Order: sequence, then C-alpha cells, then structure tokens
Amino acid sequence: MKLSTKGRFAITAMMDIAIHERSGPVTLIGISERQGISMSYLEQMFAKLRKGGLVEGIRGPGGGYRLAQRPERISVADIIDALGDTMNLTRLKQHQDEVEEEPPLTEVLWQEFDQQLHDFLDGITLDQFANHPEVLKVMGKPDVRQFRPRHHFIFDSAA
Repeated sequence: MKLSTKGRFAITAMMDIAIHERSGPVTLIGISERQGISMSYLEQMFAKLRKGGLVEGIRGPGGGYRLAQRPERISVADIIDALGDTMNLTRLKQHQDEVEEEPPLTEVLWQEFDQQLHDFLDGITLDQFANHPEVLKVMGKPDVRQFRPRHHFIFDSAA
C-alpha cells in the first residue's frame, strides 16, 4: 500500500467533512480554501469517494458533501481503497515468457508487509483521526472533543 499525495489529500478532505459537517453539507470550495487543495483535484477525488460509498453529494442551495457513513465506521484504509490508490508493494514485473512456480521470497515478504500496513490503516477510523487534538488545532476547530487513542500518532509540527 502506498500513501500518495492523492491519498493524503483525500484523508485530509474527509477529516474536514467529519469536523465541519455538523453545520450542514460541506462544500468543495470550503475544503479547498481551508486545506489548500485545488478544486479540480477535489472534484476528481470526490467522484471516487462518492462511488466508493464514503460521501454523499447534496444538491441545491446549501448543498455540498457529507459522510455517507458514521466517521467511526470509515477507516483510513477505506479512503485509500476508494481512490483505487492502493499499490501492492510486490509488483515485481516478470517477463511474460518467464514462469515461476513459486514467487520469490522477497515478494512474499512484501506481500505480508503490504497486508500488515493495510490492516494497521484499517484500524484507524476517520473519527479517531479527525478528533485528535492536534488535527483539530490544525483544522481550525475551536471545540476540541475528547480523544481516546487506539493508536499512537506522531504529528510533526514542521510538516
């Protein structure tokens, strides 16, 4: 699994919705302004997030996006998977004329690592991530809700 810029932006946008949707649907313009993500990039991502069943679009005046599921039911892995942005770290290309009966040992190890990374990210919910005090501080939400971590996060303030 690879966490690309697209994946990081999608997680950030989903956290923005989780934090701000109490006031109603969240617009892409609002996310773009708060998070510094281009509108065209958000539109592409949200088409995939909508197709993946993670967000719902609300049309008309006062429209925007809201989470399609409760934030505690959406994992970071769900977001990355919806983008189709996963990458099996074992993609070792073989020539079509080469046929091996068993994959090389390194490929097996990378497959295991990839699965463990996916399982780890599947254990982190949007709610946990979005309610972390440092995330709320960066996202500009004044009321910090109680946070009970299941995982320890390291936030680099220089990032």
